[in-house]
Amino acid sequence: MRADQALSIADLQAVARRRLPPGIYGYVHGGSEDQSSLRANRAAFARWRFLPRPLVDVSARDQSVQLFGVRYAAPIGISPMGVAGLCGYEGDIAMAQAARQAQVPYVLSAASTTPLERVVQANPDTWYQAYLPARPEVIQPLLERVSNAGVRVLVVTVDVPIASTRENELRNGFSIPLRLSPKLVWGGLIRPRWMAATFARTLWRQGIPRFENFTAQRGGRIITAAKGDHRAGRASMTWAEIAWIRERWQGKLLVKGVLRAADAGRARGIGVDGLFVSNHGGRQLDGAVASLDALPAIAAAAPGLAILLDGGVRRGTDVLKALALGAHAAFIGRPAMYGLAAGGQEGVHHALRLLSREIDVDLALLGCPAVAGLNHEFICPAAGLAPGASRWEGVSAPEPLTEEFSVS
Repeated sequence: MRADQALSIADLQAVARRRLPPGIYGYVHGGSEDQSSLRANRAAFARWRFLPRPLVDVSARDQSVQLFGVRYAAPIGISPMGVAGLCGYEGDIAMAQAARQAQVPYVLSAASTTPLERVVQANPDTWYQAYLPARPEVIQPLLERVSNAGVRVLVVTVDVPIASTRENELRNGFSIPLRLSPKLVWGGLIRPRWMAATFARTLWRQGIPRFENFTAQRGGRIITAAKGDHRAGRASMTWAEIAWIRERWQGKLLVKGVLRAADAGRARGIGVDGLFVSNHGGRQLDGAVASLDALPAIAAAAPGLAILLDGGVRRGTDVLKALALGAHAAFIGRPAMYGLAAGGQEGVHHALRLLSREIDVDLALLGCPAVAGLNHEFICPAAGLAPGASRWEGVSAPEPLTEEFSVS
C-alpha cells in the first residue's frame, strides 16, 4: 500500500511498520516501561460518547481555528518529535512543509537534526520546542537565536527532568545517541528501501546528522553524546526559570507537559500564553494520567489561555472530543511520523488530510456546523447521562481566546 492509499492513521501506521527498521519503528511507536501511559491516552477517548443534534443545517461547515492571531485551516497541529530524519530524508523540513501545505501549526523539536533557521525558511510559522536546563547562560543565547530566526512561539517542555526508561527501545538495540548495535544494523539491512532512501541518501548528502537545535551552538553527531551535555541542569528546572524566560521572551510562550490544574493556574499567573496538556505521549512517567482525562480541569483553571491537547489522537472524532472537553486544538506526534515514514512530506500531509476529512464529516454527523460551537453539550461519559443531568461536573466549553493572548 502507498501512503496516499491509506484510509486511516492506522493504515499509515501499518505502512510505516513495514518500511522502518524495527528499532526505529519501536522508537516512534513505543512508550516507557510497561507503556501504560501510552495505552491510557487511547483508552481515555473511548470513555466519552457523542450526543448528536439532528435537524441542524450543516450544509456549510467550518473547522478553522485561530491561535495567537493566525487562522489555521483545522484544529490540529504537529507535535515536536525528535530525530524525525530517521523516519524520512530531511524529516524536519518535510514535516514543516506538510504543515504549511495543510495550513496547521508545526512544532520543531529541540532534538532535531536540521538547523532551525532552515526549517523556518521552509515554514515561517514554525514553533520551536525547547528542553532547557536551569542555566541562564544557556537559555539566553538560545532565546536570542530562536528570536533572530523569526520564531514567534516558544514551547518549553517541562516533563523531562531526566530521561525515562524505555525498555522496548533497549530490546531493539535503539538509543539516543544512536549506537550501531547488531540489532539496529540488521534492522536496517532488512529494510532496503529505508536504507537507500533515508539512511544512504542522508549520509551521501549531509554526512552523519547532528543535533542542531538543543542550544545556541551546533550539537554533536547523533552517534555521539551532544556537545556540552544538553541534559545537564534539567533536573533543577523550576517555575522560577519559566518566570525568568517570560520576562525575556517577547513572543508567545507555551508550557508543554502540564497535567495538574494547580500548575495550569500557576502558569497563567506567570503570564504564559498557552499550555500543552500532555503526558509526553506516554514516553516519560509510566502510569501518568491520560492527557484527555486531565484536560477538563486544566481548561477550567486557565481561562483565556490557549489549551492544546497532545497525546493519543488518531481520529477526527478524537479531535472533536478534545475540543468539546476544553481544548482549542489537538496535536499529533506519532501519526505525523507514520506519514513521514510511509511517504515523506506527502505522507505527513496525507495524515493531516485524513484527520481534516474526518473532522468535516464528523461535524456534520454531530450536528455542529463549526468547531467553535463545540462544548460539553455534545458529549457525555460512555456510561451515559445520569438521571436529570444536564452538564457533567468539571466539563465546560473551551474559553474563547481573548485579544490579550493574540498576536497583532
